[in-house]
Amino acid sequence: MSNDISVAIAADWLVTYAGAERVIKDMLDIYPNSDIYTVVENLNDEARSNLPAKKIHTTFIQKLPGAKKKYQKYLPLMPLAVEQLDVSDHDILLSSSHAVAKGILTGPDQLHISYVHSPIRYAWDMQHQYLREAGLNKGVKGFLAKWMLHKIRLWDYRTANGVDHFIANSHFIARRIKKVYGRDADVIYPPVDVERFTLEENKEDFYFTASRMVPYKRIDLIVEAFSKMPDKRLVVIGDGSEMEKIKSKASSNVSILGYQSNSVMLEHMQKAKAFVFAAEEDFGITPVEAQACGTPVIAFGKGGALETIRPYGVERPTGLFFEKQSTDSIVEAIEKFQSICQHISANDCRENALRFSSERFKDELAKYVDLKWEEFQSRKRVTY
Repeated sequence: MSNDISVAIAADWLVTYAGAERVIKDMLDIYPNSDIYTVVENLNDEARSNLPAKKIHTTFIQKLPGAKKKYQKYLPLMPLAVEQLDVSDHDILLSSSHAVAKGILTGPDQLHISYVHSPIRYAWDMQHQYLREAGLNKGVKGFLAKWMLHKIRLWDYRTANGVDHFIANSHFIARRIKKVYGRDADVIYPPVDVERFTLEENKEDFYFTASRMVPYKRIDLIVEAFSKMPDKRLVVIGDGSEMEKIKSKASSNVSILGYQSNSVMLEHMQKAKAFVFAAEEDFGITPVEAQACGTPVIAFGKGGALETIRPYGVERPTGLFFEKQSTDSIVEAIEKFQSICQHISANDCRENALRFSSERFKDELAKYVDLKWEEFQSRKRVTY
Protein backbone atom coordinates (compact mmCIF):
# COMPACT_ATOMS: atom_id res chain seq x y z
CA MET A 1 0.00 0.00 0.00
CA SER A 2 1.31 3.44 -0.92
CA ASN A 3 2.75 5.64 1.83
CA ASP A 4 0.47 8.50 0.81
CA ILE A 5 -2.62 6.54 1.88
CA SER A 6 -3.98 8.15 5.04
CA VAL A 7 -5.05 5.78 7.83
CA ALA A 8 -7.13 6.75 10.88
CA ILE A 9 -7.40 4.51 13.95
CA ALA A 10 -10.47 4.57 16.20
CA ALA A 11 -10.98 3.28 19.75
CA ASP A 12 -14.03 3.27 22.00
CA TRP A 13 -12.22 5.05 24.84
CA LEU A 14 -8.64 5.26 26.06
CA VAL A 15 -8.50 5.23 29.85
CA THR A 16 -6.20 2.29 30.58
CA TYR A 17 -3.67 0.11 28.80
CA ALA A 18 -5.01 -3.42 28.38
CA GLY A 19 -5.85 -5.85 25.58
CA ALA A 20 -7.81 -3.47 23.32
CA GLU A 21 -5.12 -0.82 23.69
CA ARG A 22 -2.41 -3.32 22.72
CA VAL A 23 -4.28 -3.76 19.44
CA ILE A 24 -4.20 0.02 18.94
CA LYS A 25 -0.45 0.06 19.69
CA ASP A 26 0.25 -2.59 17.06
CA MET A 27 -1.94 -0.77 14.55
CA LEU A 28 0.20 2.32 15.18
CA ASP A 29 3.35 0.25 14.67
CA ILE A 30 2.05 -0.65 11.20
CA TYR A 31 0.73 2.86 10.42
CA PRO A 32 2.87 5.25 12.51
CA ASN A 33 1.52 8.44 10.92
CA SER A 34 -2.06 7.78 12.01
CA ASP A 35 -4.32 9.92 14.15
CA ILE A 36 -6.43 8.27 16.87
CA TYR A 37 -10.14 9.03 17.27
CA THR A 38 -11.92 8.11 20.51
CA VAL A 39 -14.85 9.11 22.72
CA VAL A 40 -12.72 10.02 25.75
CA GLU A 41 -9.03 9.80 26.67
CA ASN A 42 -7.50 9.72 30.16
CA LEU A 43 -4.26 7.74 29.83
CA ASN A 44 -1.41 8.14 32.27
CA ASP A 45 2.01 9.13 30.94
CA GLU A 46 3.28 5.55 30.71
CA ALA A 47 0.23 4.32 28.81
CA ARG A 48 0.25 7.40 26.59
CA SER A 49 3.87 6.71 25.62
CA ASN A 50 2.78 3.32 24.25
CA LEU A 51 0.36 5.03 21.85
CA PRO A 52 2.48 7.59 19.95
CA ALA A 53 -0.22 8.80 17.58
CA LYS A 54 0.20 12.07 15.68
CA LYS A 55 -2.87 13.34 17.50
CA ILE A 56 -5.69 11.96 19.65
CA HIS A 57 -9.11 13.39 18.75
CA THR A 58 -11.87 13.14 21.36
CA THR A 59 -15.58 13.99 21.50
CA PHE A 60 -17.65 16.49 23.46
CA ILE A 61 -17.96 13.87 26.22
CA GLN A 62 -14.31 14.57 27.09
CA LYS A 63 -15.40 17.96 28.50
CA LEU A 64 -18.44 16.76 30.46
CA PRO A 65 -18.26 16.60 34.29
CA GLY A 66 -16.36 13.55 35.55
CA ALA A 67 -16.21 11.97 32.11
CA LYS A 68 -12.51 11.09 32.25
CA LYS A 69 -13.06 8.69 35.14
CA LYS A 70 -16.80 7.97 35.05
CA TYR A 71 -17.13 7.75 31.28
CA GLN A 72 -19.50 4.75 31.51
CA LYS A 73 -22.32 6.95 32.80
CA TYR A 74 -22.30 8.76 29.45
CA LEU A 75 -22.98 5.57 27.47
CA PRO A 76 -26.39 6.88 26.24
CA LEU A 77 -24.58 9.84 24.61
CA MET A 78 -21.79 7.82 23.03
CA PRO A 79 -23.56 6.90 19.75
CA LEU A 80 -24.22 10.61 19.13
CA ALA A 81 -20.70 11.57 20.22
CA VAL A 82 -18.85 9.06 18.07
CA GLU A 83 -20.81 10.16 14.99
CA GLN A 84 -19.39 13.68 15.42
CA LEU A 85 -15.80 12.49 14.93
CA ASP A 86 -14.74 13.73 11.50
CA VAL A 87 -12.46 11.22 9.71
CA SER A 88 -13.25 12.49 6.22
CA ASP A 89 -9.59 13.40 5.52
CA HIS A 90 -8.53 9.75 5.72
CA ASP A 91 -8.65 6.99 3.12
CA ILE A 92 -8.89 4.08 5.57
CA LEU A 93 -10.47 3.81 9.00
CA LEU A 94 -9.34 0.99 11.29
CA SER A 95 -11.62 0.76 14.31
CA SER A 96 -10.86 -1.34 17.37
CA SER A 97 -14.32 -1.79 18.83
CA HIS A 98 -16.13 -3.47 21.71
CA ALA A 99 -18.70 -0.68 22.07
CA VAL A 100 -19.18 2.29 19.74
CA ALA A 101 -16.01 2.89 17.66
CA LYS A 102 -17.37 0.96 14.68
CA GLY A 103 -20.16 3.57 14.43
CA ILE A 104 -17.89 6.37 13.16
CA LEU A 105 -19.29 7.72 9.89
CA THR A 106 -17.38 7.11 6.66
CA GLY A 107 -18.13 7.84 3.00
CA PRO A 108 -18.31 5.61 -0.10
CA ASP A 109 -14.70 6.42 -1.06
CA GLN A 110 -13.37 5.42 2.36
CA LEU A 111 -12.58 1.88 3.48
CA HIS A 112 -13.70 0.99 7.02
CA ILE A 113 -12.26 -2.18 8.55
CA SER A 114 -13.47 -2.89 12.09
CA TYR A 115 -11.50 -5.14 14.44
CA VAL A 116 -14.20 -6.30 16.85
CA HIS A 117 -13.41 -7.60 20.32
CA SER A 118 -17.14 -8.16 20.74
CA PRO A 119 -20.43 -6.58 19.74
CA ILE A 120 -21.58 -4.50 22.73
CA ARG A 121 -21.77 -7.27 25.35
CA TYR A 122 -24.16 -5.55 27.76
CA ALA A 123 -26.59 -4.69 24.95
CA TRP A 124 -26.82 -8.11 23.34
CA ASP A 125 -26.62 -11.67 24.72
CA MET A 126 -25.09 -10.63 28.07
CA GLN A 127 -27.70 -7.94 28.81
CA HIS A 128 -29.55 -9.92 31.46
CA GLN A 129 -26.36 -10.81 33.34
CA TYR A 130 -25.12 -7.22 33.37
CA LEU A 131 -28.48 -5.85 34.52
CA ARG A 132 -28.62 -8.37 37.38
CA GLU A 133 -25.09 -7.55 38.49
CA ALA A 134 -25.85 -3.81 38.40
CA GLY A 135 -29.16 -4.24 40.27
CA LEU A 136 -31.05 -2.90 37.25
CA ASN A 137 -33.18 -5.91 36.38
CA LYS A 138 -36.36 -4.46 37.91
CA GLY A 139 -38.04 -1.23 38.96
CA VAL A 140 -38.15 2.15 37.23
CA LYS A 141 -34.35 2.39 36.86
CA GLY A 142 -34.35 -1.10 35.42
CA PHE A 143 -37.01 -0.17 32.86
CA LEU A 144 -35.02 2.91 31.80
CA ALA A 145 -31.82 0.86 31.50
CA LYS A 146 -33.56 -1.74 29.35
CA TRP A 147 -35.05 0.96 27.12
CA MET A 148 -31.64 2.61 26.69
CA LEU A 149 -30.04 -0.74 25.78
CA HIS A 150 -32.87 -1.39 23.31
CA LYS A 151 -32.09 1.91 21.56
CA ILE A 152 -28.35 1.12 21.57
CA ARG A 153 -29.07 -2.27 19.96
CA LEU A 154 -30.95 -0.55 17.14
CA TRP A 155 -28.08 1.89 16.61
CA ASP A 156 -25.46 -0.84 16.85
CA TYR A 157 -27.20 -3.00 14.23
CA ARG A 158 -27.72 -0.06 11.89
CA THR A 159 -24.09 1.09 12.07
CA ALA A 160 -22.84 -2.39 11.14
CA ASN A 161 -23.85 -1.44 7.58
CA GLY A 162 -21.17 1.27 7.59
CA VAL A 163 -18.37 -1.27 8.06
CA ASP A 164 -16.85 -2.69 4.88
CA HIS A 165 -15.06 -5.63 6.54
CA PHE A 166 -15.24 -7.14 10.02
CA ILE A 167 -12.30 -8.81 11.73
CA ALA A 168 -13.13 -10.83 14.86
CA ASN A 169 -10.60 -11.52 17.61
CA SER A 170 -11.71 -15.18 17.76
CA HIS A 171 -14.02 -17.61 15.98
CA PHE A 172 -16.30 -17.31 19.03
CA ILE A 173 -16.70 -13.58 18.35
CA ALA A 174 -17.09 -14.21 14.61
CA ARG A 175 -20.15 -16.31 15.48
CA ARG A 176 -21.47 -13.51 17.70
CA ILE A 177 -20.97 -10.97 14.87
CA LYS A 178 -22.88 -13.27 12.51
CA LYS A 179 -25.65 -13.67 15.07
CA VAL A 180 -26.23 -9.98 15.84
CA TYR A 181 -25.19 -8.20 12.62
CA GLY A 182 -25.79 -10.93 10.04
CA ARG A 183 -22.28 -10.31 8.71
CA ASP A 184 -19.34 -12.63 8.12
CA ALA A 185 -16.08 -11.82 9.88
CA ASP A 186 -12.52 -12.89 9.23
CA VAL A 187 -10.48 -13.93 12.29
CA ILE A 188 -7.14 -12.46 13.32
CA TYR A 189 -6.18 -13.31 16.89
CA PRO A 190 -5.11 -10.31 19.00
CA PRO A 191 -1.49 -9.66 19.99
CA VAL A 192 -0.10 -11.10 23.23
CA ASP A 193 3.20 -9.94 24.71
CA VAL A 194 4.78 -13.40 24.64
CA GLU A 195 8.28 -11.84 24.75
CA ARG A 196 7.70 -10.39 28.24
CA PHE A 197 6.11 -13.59 29.57
CA THR A 198 9.18 -15.81 29.35
CA LEU A 199 9.50 -19.56 29.84
CA GLU A 200 10.12 -21.01 33.32
CA GLU A 201 10.32 -24.79 33.55
CA ASN A 202 10.83 -25.07 37.32
CA LYS A 203 7.40 -24.86 38.91
CA GLU A 204 6.43 -24.49 42.57
CA ASP A 205 3.57 -26.15 44.44
CA PHE A 206 0.81 -23.54 44.10
CA TYR A 207 -2.00 -22.64 41.71
CA PHE A 208 -2.49 -19.11 40.46
CA THR A 209 -5.19 -16.82 39.10
CA ALA A 210 -5.15 -13.12 38.26
CA SER A 211 -7.92 -10.83 37.09
CA ARG A 212 -9.98 -7.76 37.73
CA MET A 213 -12.33 -8.75 40.53
CA VAL A 214 -15.63 -8.17 38.77
CA PRO A 215 -18.57 -10.61 38.74
CA TYR A 216 -18.20 -12.21 35.31
CA LYS A 217 -14.56 -13.20 35.97
CA ARG A 218 -15.87 -15.67 38.60
CA ILE A 219 -12.83 -15.43 40.87
CA ASP A 220 -15.25 -16.18 43.70
CA LEU A 221 -15.82 -19.69 42.34
CA ILE A 222 -12.09 -20.39 42.14
CA VAL A 223 -11.55 -19.23 45.74
CA GLU A 224 -14.53 -21.28 46.96
CA ALA A 225 -13.19 -24.35 45.16
CA PHE A 226 -9.78 -24.09 46.84
CA SER A 227 -11.44 -23.54 50.21
CA LYS A 228 -12.77 -27.08 49.71
CA MET A 229 -9.22 -28.32 49.00
CA PRO A 230 -7.19 -27.23 52.06
CA ASP A 231 -4.18 -29.28 50.95
CA LYS A 232 -3.76 -27.18 47.79
CA ARG A 233 -2.47 -23.61 47.75
CA LEU A 234 -3.94 -20.81 45.62
CA VAL A 235 -2.49 -17.33 45.02
CA VAL A 236 -4.80 -14.59 43.70
CA ILE A 237 -3.68 -11.25 42.22
CA GLY A 238 -6.12 -8.50 41.30
CA ASP A 239 -8.48 -5.89 42.69
CA GLY A 240 -11.97 -4.64 42.00
CA SER A 241 -15.55 -4.37 43.19
CA GLU A 242 -15.73 -8.02 44.28
CA MET A 243 -12.65 -7.89 46.55
CA GLU A 244 -14.42 -7.99 49.91
CA LYS A 245 -16.82 -10.70 48.78
CA ILE A 246 -13.94 -12.83 47.55
CA LYS A 247 -11.87 -12.29 50.69
CA SER A 248 -14.80 -13.51 52.79
CA LYS A 249 -14.74 -16.84 50.93
CA ALA A 250 -11.00 -17.44 51.30
CA SER A 251 -9.60 -20.09 53.63
CA SER A 252 -6.05 -20.14 55.02
CA ASN A 253 -4.63 -21.91 51.94
CA VAL A 254 -5.74 -19.01 49.69
CA SER A 255 -3.50 -15.92 49.48
CA ILE A 256 -5.19 -12.82 48.05
CA LEU A 257 -2.49 -10.28 47.21
CA GLY A 258 -4.65 -7.54 45.67
CA TYR A 259 -3.13 -5.33 42.98
CA GLN A 260 0.53 -6.10 42.24
CA SER A 261 3.19 -4.79 39.87
CA ASN A 262 3.85 -6.42 36.52
CA SER A 263 7.04 -7.99 37.86
CA VAL A 264 5.23 -9.69 40.74
CA MET A 265 2.50 -10.85 38.38
CA LEU A 266 5.09 -12.30 36.01
CA GLU A 267 6.95 -14.12 38.78
CA HIS A 268 3.79 -15.87 39.98
CA MET A 269 2.70 -16.67 36.43
CA GLN A 270 6.06 -18.31 35.76
CA LYS A 271 6.31 -20.34 38.97
CA ALA A 272 2.72 -21.60 39.34
CA LYS A 273 2.03 -25.25 38.61
CA ALA A 274 -1.14 -24.15 36.77
CA PHE A 275 -3.19 -21.04 36.00
CA VAL A 276 -6.92 -21.29 36.81
CA PHE A 277 -9.39 -19.36 34.64
CA ALA A 278 -13.16 -19.40 35.21
CA ALA A 279 -14.47 -16.62 32.94
CA GLU A 280 -16.24 -16.91 29.61
CA GLU A 281 -14.07 -14.52 27.60
CA ASP A 282 -14.18 -13.29 24.03
CA PHE A 283 -10.54 -14.27 23.62
CA GLY A 284 -8.78 -14.22 27.00
CA ILE A 285 -5.22 -12.89 27.03
CA THR A 286 -4.11 -14.11 30.48
CA PRO A 287 -4.37 -17.83 29.65
CA VAL A 288 -2.06 -17.21 26.68
CA GLU A 289 0.35 -15.22 28.88
CA ALA A 290 0.40 -18.15 31.32
CA GLN A 291 1.20 -20.61 28.55
CA ALA A 292 3.97 -18.30 27.33
CA CYS A 293 5.53 -18.82 30.77
CA GLY A 294 5.27 -22.59 30.30
CA THR A 295 2.37 -22.76 32.77
CA PRO A 296 -0.60 -25.04 31.99
CA VAL A 297 -4.12 -23.61 32.14
CA ILE A 298 -7.22 -25.07 33.80
CA ALA A 299 -10.10 -23.16 32.21
CA PHE A 300 -13.87 -22.98 31.80
CA GLY A 301 -14.50 -24.69 28.46
CA LYS A 302 -16.40 -21.94 26.69
CA GLY A 303 -15.59 -18.83 24.65
CA GLY A 304 -12.14 -17.92 23.42
CA ALA A 305 -10.34 -20.35 25.74
CA LEU A 306 -11.40 -23.19 23.44
CA GLU A 307 -9.20 -21.64 20.75
CA THR A 308 -6.11 -20.87 22.84
CA ILE A 309 -5.68 -23.98 25.01
CA ARG A 310 -4.89 -27.49 23.77
CA PRO A 311 -6.83 -29.74 26.19
CA TYR A 312 -5.52 -32.97 27.68
CA GLY A 313 -6.48 -35.75 25.27
CA VAL A 314 -5.07 -34.09 22.16
CA GLU A 315 -1.45 -34.16 21.01
CA ARG A 316 0.88 -31.88 22.99
CA PRO A 317 -1.72 -30.62 25.50
CA THR A 318 -1.35 -27.31 27.35
CA GLY A 319 -4.15 -27.63 29.91
CA LEU A 320 -7.65 -28.94 30.49
CA PHE A 321 -11.23 -27.64 30.64
CA PHE A 322 -14.02 -27.85 33.19
CA GLU A 323 -17.60 -27.94 31.92
CA LYS A 324 -19.54 -25.73 34.35
CA GLN A 325 -18.94 -22.46 36.16
CA SER A 326 -19.29 -24.13 39.54
CA THR A 327 -17.05 -24.93 42.51
CA ASP A 328 -17.60 -28.67 42.11
CA SER A 329 -16.57 -28.56 38.45
CA ILE A 330 -13.39 -26.63 39.33
CA VAL A 331 -12.55 -29.05 42.17
CA GLU A 332 -12.98 -31.99 39.80
CA ALA A 333 -10.72 -30.32 37.21
CA ILE A 334 -7.98 -29.61 39.78
CA GLU A 335 -8.06 -33.23 40.95
CA LYS A 336 -7.82 -34.43 37.36
CA PHE A 337 -4.94 -32.07 36.66
CA GLN A 338 -3.04 -33.49 39.65
CA SER A 339 -3.19 -36.92 38.03
CA ILE A 340 -2.21 -35.89 34.48
CA CYS A 341 0.08 -32.85 34.93
CA GLN A 342 3.20 -34.87 34.14
CA HIS A 343 1.87 -35.24 30.57
CA ILE A 344 1.86 -31.46 29.98
CA SER A 345 5.16 -29.94 28.90
CA ALA A 346 6.20 -26.37 29.71
CA ASN A 347 7.82 -26.15 26.28
CA ASP A 348 4.58 -27.23 24.57
CA CYS A 349 2.73 -24.51 26.48
CA ARG A 350 5.26 -21.93 25.37
CA GLU A 351 5.17 -23.04 21.74
CA ASN A 352 1.37 -22.89 21.68
CA ALA A 353 1.43 -19.32 23.04
CA LEU A 354 3.79 -18.17 20.29
CA ARG A 355 0.89 -18.53 17.83
CA PHE A 356 -0.47 -15.29 19.31
CA SER A 357 2.62 -13.06 19.15
CA SER A 358 2.53 -9.35 18.35
CA GLU A 359 4.68 -9.81 15.24
CA ARG A 360 2.25 -12.42 13.90
CA PHE A 361 -0.67 -10.04 14.51
CA LYS A 362 0.99 -7.12 12.73
CA ASP A 363 1.97 -9.27 9.77
CA GLU A 364 -1.55 -10.71 9.36
CA LEU A 365 -3.28 -7.35 9.81
CA ALA A 366 -1.00 -5.47 7.39
CA LYS A 367 -1.50 -8.10 4.68
CA TYR A 368 -5.26 -8.09 5.29
CA VAL A 369 -5.54 -4.30 4.98
CA ASP A 370 -3.40 -4.28 1.83
CA LEU A 371 -5.59 -6.94 0.24
CA LYS A 372 -8.87 -5.22 1.12
CA TRP A 373 -7.54 -1.86 -0.06
CA GLU A 374 -6.61 -3.33 -3.44
CA GLU A 375 -10.04 -4.93 -3.76
CA PHE A 376 -11.68 -1.67 -2.72
CA GLN A 377 -9.71 0.33 -5.30
CA SER A 378 -10.51 -2.15 -8.08
CA ARG A 379 -14.24 -1.83 -7.39
CA LYS A 380 -13.97 1.96 -7.68
CA ARG A 381 -12.41 1.82 -11.16
CA VAL A 382 -14.94 2.61 -13.87
CA THR A 383 -14.62 0.77 -17.18
CA TYR A 384 -16.19 1.90 -20.44
